Amino acid sequence: MKIRGKLKIIIIGIVCMILLTTACQKPERVTTLNHPIVRVGTLKGPTGMGMVRLMDQSEKGETALDYTFEILDSPDELVSKIISGEVDVAAVPTNVALLLYNKTEGKVIVTAVNTLGVLSLLENGDQIHQISDLKDKTVHVSGKGASPDFILQFLLQKAGLVINQDVELAYNLQHADLAAAMAEGDVAIGLLPQPHVTTAMIKNPNLRIAIDMTQEWEDVNQGNQLAMGVLVAQTSFAKTNQETLNLFLDEYKSSVAYVNENIEEASILVEATGILPNAAIAQKAIPLSNIIYIDANEARPFLDAYFEVLYDFEPNSIGGELADHAFYYEK
Repeated sequence: MKIRGKLKIIIIGIVCMILLTTACQKPERVTTLNHPIVRVGTLKGPTGMGMVRLMDQSEKGETALDYTFEILDSPDELVSKIISGEVDVAAVPTNVALLLYNKTEGKVIVTAVNTLGVLSLLENGDQIHQISDLKDKTVHVSGKGASPDFILQFLLQKAGLVINQDVELAYNLQHADLAAAMAEGDVAIGLLPQPHVTTAMIKNPNLRIAIDMTQEWEDVNQGNQLAMGVLVAQTSFAKTNQETLNLFLDEYKSSVAYVNENIEEASILVEATGILPNAAIAQKAIPLSNIIYIDANEARPFLDAYFEVLYDFEPNSIGGELADHAFYYEK
């Protein structure tokens, strides 16, 4: 009887240990049963910062879906991955999304806006406070014929300033070089995106944001927001895996909220993932980077307004055609 009693106690102990171990285990992701692995591509900089929380959670096994992430240096590299079908979803510059849609005959669609305006007009000095103050000045811009160039030209036109007559635009420096030149005090006025704005201002305390280009854009565009980055998906993936795509968008939206609400913690993740070189820059850049989540259909009015501006300057910058209804994903 004593042996049976001891055996009973041992069995009960083993059962309790099994139950305790099972309770402590993380729940299996629904991916393993119902969803494919989602292959995500993004760029370094603001377009990728909103997903660092998602990357971290995925690595820890805390997401509803399984993911792979590729973080690339240039839009051209990412475009190549999208065209070849190596990624299912990606964060890209807004004009690139429509360019891909037009060039691939609808094989890529936009699912959400993830970054609003990130452009600032920086000044070494205190003379520039509105666009009209640029009269008789030289503004350094990176990338002739790129979206920032067209945005600046549009705002100059709205202010009644004639390019190469009232204002000179210089295109001899790329983002990093322009930021360095402004930090050294060699350039007086320059148009830069985040995080280059923050990098330059950290190095040179005399630099100031003379004009918030996002606010300037909204002021002359009936309040339409300036969308600089979007999420795109392969159209075939969206059609065959709508539930998966919607889950991704939900998890991405939560990641964006976390980044905006937990800047210090998110900055550490931004550095850890290589999105930006260090957490100090990230911590200053995040509040100025307009990281956001807006569903494509909700964003359509201000996306269409943006595309019209680009089309008027250079139709080829968006692939030669304005967006139609099929370009916008519906959840």
